[in-house]
Amino acid sequence: MARTLRPVALAATAVVALLMMALTAAPSAKAAAEAAAPGCVQYHSGWRYTNVVNGCDFTVAVTVEYTDGQAAPCRVIEPGAWATFAGYGSQFNYVTGLRTCDPATASGA
Repeated sequence: MARTLRPVALAATAVVALLMMALTAAPSAKAAAEAAAPGCVQYHSGWRYTNVVNGCDFTVAVTVEYTDGQAAPCRVIEPGAWATFAGYGSQFNYVTGLRTCDPATASGA
């Protein structure tokens, strides 16, 4: 029985690898329009709030992405300023990163 399961497991692994290659080879339009926020933009996430601080010497428009895939509304943050976004809450929806966004859709900090 172990000899039968090994080829099935190898075939399943190959299928998963091909699917992953296809998904990573074709980025979405959203991913093409957005990039990781500059390193001078930092965040601190807590249960109730996520504070994003712009340590850059230029204005940035950023959004916060969470483990459930949602993104917060785009916010414009001036140099040295900060903006508050939702925290991870009781659902433990942790921040996975900061991304730049289109300033035309942004709200003020």
